[in-house]
Amino acid sequence: MRLAESERRIMEQLWENGEMTAKEIAAVLRDKIGWSKTTTYTMLTRCAEKGYLRREDPNFRCIALLTKESVARMETDTLIENNFNGSPDLLVAALIDRKKLNKKQLDALWEAYHNMEDEA
Repeated sequence: MRLAESERRIMEQLWENGEMTAKEIAAVLRDKIGWSKTTTYTMLTRCAEKGYLRREDPNFRCIALLTKESVARMETDTLIENNFNGSPDLLVAALIDRKKLNKKQLDALWEAYHNMEDEA
């Protein structure tokens, strides 16, 4: 699964703020990115149809059904499958090779690896 950018903007509001009414989301997205109320409501309906959020009445209250972490996991799995032949090590190697990880991040990765070894 991969959220479209417009779907992600909706979900980010729910992840950051918890339950919100459609009116509240529309006001935030109007101020942040200039969306009209109609655009926001259309995107909320699409997200609900796809099972990303639940709508409750009264007041078109929106509740996220996906967590940010679950979306990140699914999108990472898709990235690895589509771009690295299903091999997470190739992703890590690419990040290291492109110097996209600083020492602190490499240390955290090393620690996570050792913790994973301990659990195995």
